Amino acid sequence: MTRINVRVDGVTYDDDVEPRTLLVHYLREQLGKVGTVVGCDTSNCGACTVHLDGAAVKSCTVLAVQADDGEVTTIEGLAQDGSLHPMQKAFHEMHGLQCGFCTPGMIMASVDLLRENPDPSETEVREGIEGNLCRCTGYQNIVRAVQQAAGEMRGGARAPSGDGHVSPAEVDTAAAPHVAGAQS
Repeated sequence: MTRINVRVDGVTYDDDVEPRTLLVHYLREQLGKVGTVVGCDTSNCGACTVHLDGAAVKSCTVLAVQADDGEVTTIEGLAQDGSLHPMQKAFHEMHGLQCGFCTPGMIMASVDLLRENPDPSETEVREGIEGNLCRCTGYQNIVRAVQQAAGEMRGGARAPSGDGHVSPAEVDTAAAPHVAGAQS
């Protein structure tokens, strides 16, 4: 066993871990931070993304001992004083999730993207989250959510349309005629 000291979501932990324990398993199994999802265990999906010392990392590729003397922020640590982080709020408001499995990692990667680029274009958002997979949404509302959060975090809104408002994607009723209000 190896002793580590790590600050997670503002709380300092001093724990014994097996040297081969992955950070994702330490967070979930020892600390109960189950919002950090185990997706693929191969670093392909990004569902396990957390921030380590301020940068997004896939916690299935980091050993817990590598986080010794470091600071980790999980999805549970983003909300402050009972208020959702602007990115969490935007994902909810812009329907940037469907099943929710990828959402914690997608939000953490998106927050890191905005740290590096506070006003990303649609293309820059897509490139910034390319290491995180979503199998449900098609990404359109995820991109809109990131841009909505970017606007809020900058103190204003910016939309791809330039009118100051970002809206969730419209339902393609031509492709889904069974949806109420669809054109015949």
